[in-house]
Amino acid sequence: MKKLFKKGIGVLAIAGLVLAGCGGAGTDDATITIGETPWTSTVPPTYIAKQILEDMGYEVKVQAAEAGVVYTGLSNGDIDVFMDAWLPDTHKEYMDKYGDKIDITSLSYPDGELGLVVPTYLEDINSVEDLIGKEDLFGNQIIGIDEGAGITETSREVIEGYDLDLDYAVSSESAMLAQAKKSIRTEEPILFVGWRPHTMFIDLDLKILDDPKGFFKTSDVNVVTHKGFAEKAPEAYAFLSKWSIPVDDIERMISEMDEGATKEEVAKKWIEENEDKVKEMIGQ
Repeated sequence: MKKLFKKGIGVLAIAGLVLAGCGGAGTDDATITIGETPWTSTVPPTYIAKQILEDMGYEVKVQAAEAGVVYTGLSNGDIDVFMDAWLPDTHKEYMDKYGDKIDITSLSYPDGELGLVVPTYLEDINSVEDLIGKEDLFGNQIIGIDEGAGITETSREVIEGYDLDLDYAVSSESAMLAQAKKSIRTEEPILFVGWRPHTMFIDLDLKILDDPKGFFKTSDVNVVTHKGFAEKAPEAYAFLSKWSIPVDDIERMISEMDEGATKEEVAKKWIEENEDKVKEMIGQ
């Protein structure tokens, strides 16, 4: 078994504690598949969990896919774990369809915020209602992300619910942010989608528009697993059932990746800086 951490006298003992506490975790010889959506908020928790599970003795694969594919995989067991489930509202469509085969395993962090976003220099646009009659200011479109994202479906509901003359332009997160940065450099109007945790609110002066009709709801962000996962890998399930991470930590790691750090590097650094928390999550 690998050492869970690489430095510190007390840290070196943790690998042995994992073996002792888990009764030789990973001896069930399970291969664990974690679903990874294209959203940056998914990346840090996924790779932290991957490294810890590997140090517990499991083989871990990460499967990149859009949200719909991830939830389908969770329902049939092709995917075991997803670290970024926004519940109960943002991913409601998927849970309504597959929820009887998916276990809500732990709360990763509370109060994930999302909505329509504009630059702060648009001082007269503070609510979705303020968009009515001003849609042409934004070229009659909301710049969005991938088709499978819950925020995509909710944005379309907002367009209909407020009777807005807007189209939702499906894009990717990176393309959306590139367009936002380009428009903001010259202080042009732009309307797009945003959520926290994300470094867009660190890098750019943005505001999430008020939504008086309540289409965009604050969600808890959860770890979910396939219903058979607890039997397949009980020690891994026990670890994930104790999982939690601060939003600020996720945003910091996303920022570090923006500056050139790899997924693996930010995950390793977080593990090394949070020894006590990791020991608690693995049951020590």
